[in-house]
Amino acid sequence: MRLEDLEIFVVAPPAPGWGGRYWIFVKLTTDTGVVGWGEVYAASVGPTAMRAVIEDVFARHMQGENPENIELMFRRAYSAGFTQRPDLTVMGAFSGLEIACWDILGKARGRPVWALLGGKMNERLRSYTYLYPDPQHPLPQFWTSSAMAAEAAVTRVDQGFTALKFDPAGPYTIHSGHMPSIRDITRSVEFCAAIREAVGDRADLLFGTHGQFTTGGAIRMAQAIAPYSPLWFEEPVPPDNIAEMAKVAHASPVPVATGERLTTKAEFAEVLRQGAASILQPALGRVGGIWEAKKIAAIAEVHNALIAPHLYAGPIEWAANIQLGTSIPNLSMIETIEQGGDFHLALIGNTLRWEQGFVIPPDTPGLGITPDEDLMRAHPYTGDGLHLEPQEAPCSYTEENCFEGGAPVRKD
Repeated sequence: MRLEDLEIFVVAPPAPGWGGRYWIFVKLTTDTGVVGWGEVYAASVGPTAMRAVIEDVFARHMQGENPENIELMFRRAYSAGFTQRPDLTVMGAFSGLEIACWDILGKARGRPVWALLGGKMNERLRSYTYLYPDPQHPLPQFWTSSAMAAEAAVTRVDQGFTALKFDPAGPYTIHSGHMPSIRDITRSVEFCAAIREAVGDRADLLFGTHGQFTTGGAIRMAQAIAPYSPLWFEEPVPPDNIAEMAKVAHASPVPVATGERLTTKAEFAEVLRQGAASILQPALGRVGGIWEAKKIAAIAEVHNALIAPHLYAGPIEWAANIQLGTSIPNLSMIETIEQGGDFHLALIGNTLRWEQGFVIPPDTPGLGITPDEDLMRAHPYTGDGLHLEPQEAPCSYTEENCFEGGAPVRKD
């Protein structure tokens, strides 16, 4: 069995677009006719340029190869161009293609991917969601309203969620770390207080910041929200500054989580060496794929750290997260778009199951999904924006800062 053909789909979810502006799916076909699906989570360049990168990585390192030889193909891509270092864009391309290889291998053997990764460690996977607005909540006002956030939290907890993520701490900008405005600290405390009062001890609070603070600013924020006992403080400083994140982790009363913007075991291992985080959040469509994420989970296990796979993408990365999460002993929880997301689920034939706050791992071969190619083709991405984009304006110390969650009002 050899990898033969590649097809790429760039799909735009309908507004409001939970999960980003577009998702990049790859379809691999072997010379024996077995089809595998993967998802690329790489956002540094636009989808046209990313398509070219994916095609090059496939043709240069994978086409004609046995899909079993994942380690060999990874080393080719990782070392390409005399690099042998983490490359966010190349690893993003390889990740999606690697996920598709696992889908092929599972289908060829008639087994789910988790069975090829060591078997089923977890019968069900705890699931958390970002706090998205209820139907009556207006945008963008929802993102700065603690009262609306509390209402949305009750909705999600009543559905069965036991963990909720929100990020009211201010702007996500192109600038380096900043000191939070006192208004942003006040609003963050108000969110934590309102949500905690609304849900009590029925759910953990997951506090996100998208790497926006200086070391001192992050520590100030951590101390302010600590009385509400968040389960984690996500990416408190820019993710490339591991030494400074370690200073935050050592001073913060709230556990630090990081990883959505990191790639390969090389970067995650350094986070663990320096004690910069105790909860790792690999995005499987960026980190190097399922096998690389399995290695990261093993390294984390030695450091008594937990894995919480990140998801702000489409349903195929979610399916990969589920296969990994099923097989590891140090899983904390996995991210889910709402209860799976209507459009997400439709794209995979409603083949994944969410029940009362948990995802049930599928027993069907491969990733356990049935992608709908017609639906993908019916929703092509035609804009020119990137998957996610920070604002250029710096933090304001006179006006209200508003980070519009993961789905800013569409401008394309």
